[in-house]
Amino acid sequence: MSLLAVIIAIPLTAIAALHAYWGIGGVWPGADQRSCARAVAGFKGIDTMPSPAACFAVAGLVVAVTLVVLALGDLFASPFARQSLAGAAFFVALVFLFRGLLGFTSYWRRLTPEMPFARLDARYYSPLCLVVGAALAVLAFEGLATS
Repeated sequence: MSLLAVIIAIPLTAIAALHAYWGIGGVWPGADQRSCARAVAGFKGIDTMPSPAACFAVAGLVVAVTLVVLALGDLFASPFARQSLAGAAFFVALVFLFRGLLGFTSYWRRLTPEMPFARLDARYYSPLCLVVGAALAVLAFEGLATS
């Protein structure tokens, strides 16, 4: 289970780091606020990145999820019961799976039509959410089985 935890923790750590980077004003993968927002947020008419507070909030939540993952993999000491950690991981798995599936709907395309986000989302962001969500679900079920 620790190998699966590491496999999940790697992209989660990268996602958290990117959100923290955007929180301090980074603009990659764009050249400025507008191009970055259109690449990573994609909402209709977006011209600026979300606020630093929003970026740091997402980064903090993703770090918390990463710690839950590492605790379920017995790679991080947690004061919480294994069953609680597995329940949290399952909830987050559902969030990731929902976001991944949402990315392939016409509703999401109407909401987030900006390019290159729409292309990147269909090719990378939504599939990554599905993979992370599925891996989190497996980890959560394994965590319940060993509790």
